[in-house]
Amino acid sequence: MLFLLLATLHVVPIGDFTLEKGGTIHDCRLGYRTFGELAEDKSNVIVVLTWFGGTSEGLTSWAGPGKLYDSSKYFVVVIDAFGDGISSSPSNGADAEFTMRDMVRAQHELLTRELKLDHVFAVSGLSMGGMQTFEWIALYPGYMTKAVPIVGSPKLTSYDLLLWKTELSIIDTPAGMKAAADINEMHLHTPAYIAAHVHDIDQLMKDHEASVAKIKVADYASQLRAMIGHDIGSVPAKLPQMMIVVSVQDQMVNPAPAAEFARATNSELVILTGDCGHLATSCESDLLTQEVHRFLAH
Repeated sequence: MLFLLLATLHVVPIGDFTLEKGGTIHDCRLGYRTFGELAEDKSNVIVVLTWFGGTSEGLTSWAGPGKLYDSSKYFVVVIDAFGDGISSSPSNGADAEFTMRDMVRAQHELLTRELKLDHVFAVSGLSMGGMQTFEWIALYPGYMTKAVPIVGSPKLTSYDLLLWKTELSIIDTPAGMKAAADINEMHLHTPAYIAAHVHDIDQLMKDHEASVAKIKVADYASQLRAMIGHDIGSVPAKLPQMMIVVSVQDQMVNPAPAAEFARATNSELVILTGDCGHLATSCESDLLTQEVHRFLAH
């Protein structure tokens, strides 16, 4: 017997939540959406984590029948990260500083306590979702059978820190979010890609500025701080099966730490080689989807 759950937004209270740095999120809440059908033995669950500034709604283009997270085979649970305006965030009263590790600890609480899942088939995410996946690998390696971090990192390089700290330093200024959006856009693709494919730079900037303007400044800053502090530490002794995906020309999340983690753990490494940079996940989506489907199926 299978149970069908729709991809509607659920926002669940998990009570007061103590944070890694000693603060507390009172009346903590997490948002999530589900896609597909949950098997009676609950063996087909894939947990998907949101990217920087994104929400579970934004991931609906990646979850569905035949998509990257194939809901015709798996029960896909997309969880909104702290700071995205849906789950606990500064914009809805959560002022205490949280870390990437706090995001994952709260997600584990949601899955085990509220959704009654003592194990899941896989955990995955793109970009900051990939960073959260690495935190899952470090904190709860036995909770999932497989893990697929995509264009994420187990820790930030000095170049990553330069990018995120620059954005953090300007967003409180009058034109801060506009400037942060432009800096962000510069790093999503490679210089070569922008030079070859962008013919109206003013429109590109305007579109990305409008997208980022929808995010509350305090929420944006809270996720920046979580990424800046992200580092899972040493390689865990126990590990799930892993396929790690990097974009070799990524200008936003340096691929070197993730590639080294794959080599150190003898894990499968998939390298996207095109000049799309961080957004190689979109430009090479057919290859990415094929590789993820193959890894999950075997």
